[in-house]
Formats: sequence, C-alpha cells, structure tokens
Amino acid sequence: MRPAQEQDYVEYVNARLPSLRRLAHHLCRDPHRADDVVQTAMTRLYVNWGRAQQAADLNRYVDAIVVRCFLNDQRLGWWSRVRLAGAVPEPPAAHGPDVETRSVVRAALAQVPPRQRAVLVLRFLHDLPVTEVAEILGCSTGNVKSQSARGLATLRKLLGETAAGFEGLVRDGCR
Repeated sequence: MRPAQEQDYVEYVNARLPSLRRLAHHLCRDPHRADDVVQTAMTRLYVNWGRAQQAADLNRYVDAIVVRCFLNDQRLGWWSRVRLAGAVPEPPAAHGPDVETRSVVRAALAQVPPRQRAVLVLRFLHDLPVTEVAEILGCSTGNVKSQSARGLATLRKLLGETAAGFEGLVRDGCR
C-alpha cells in the first residue's frame, strides 16, 4: 500500500473505530470478543483497502466486514478466542428504560441465534433500514424480514411479560 493510501486508511479507522467497537459489542455482548472481531475486520479492511475505497458507501462496506467477522467468529470454537485489554467506548447517555430493563433485554438478546441477533442489532440498535441490513449481510430483504420476525419472536418468548412494546426496549434498552 502506498503511503497516501495508508494515511487514508489510518484516518478512516481512527474516525470509525468507536462506532465499529459499539457495533461489535452489541453483536458479541462481550467487550473482549468485540475487540477481536473489530481487529479481524480492520485487518481484512487493510488488505482490501483499494477495493473498499471504491465502494458506493464505505461505512456500510466496513459494517458488513464487521458483521461477517462476527458471524465467522460464532462458527469457531471457544479455543480460538483470545482476550484483549482495553475498555469498550461508552454509548451515549442512556435515556428511557432503567439499568435493570437494559440488563434484561441484553441478556435476552444474547440468547438469540447469531444471525438473528445481527439483524436485530443492525435494524433496531443501529437504526438501519431493511435494504441496508440486507446489503451488509449479503442476503435478500425477505431474509432480513424473516430473520427480524424470528428474532423478535424469540425475544418476546424470552422476555415474557416485558415483551409488551419491547421493540422500543430493544431500541432504547440496549444502548
């Protein structure tokens, strides 16, 4: 990579790193695994930086890399996980549900299958439309809708009585 390209890469990664770590943390629910996912994604981005710069939407391209790294990580065994040091950036100040409600929703979200969790995180926590989630995951919009429905049904089942109006809990409770 040429020095100018490398400088562009470093600037881009430095600017996006907090949001990428939050995305990975929402997916993994473990700050150490989230750092591993982001590190793997940034390595892949570095290798493919020339192609990435040509993408129509670089941010969505990189989000897709992070989500795919998370899904690949889910397929690996526990032996492959390494712990990293450092703190996950704090999300913006919480408004809405209390800490206990957020904890319940986070615990329920952690029990949702990985692909459905990825769809729910992208749709509700990162407020992406169905078409963008489909692009990131490399699937059809119908698949995103069905994964959303299944994931939401799983959350309803896990949350029980708390499920009334829980789409808002998912959106506000996990931030």
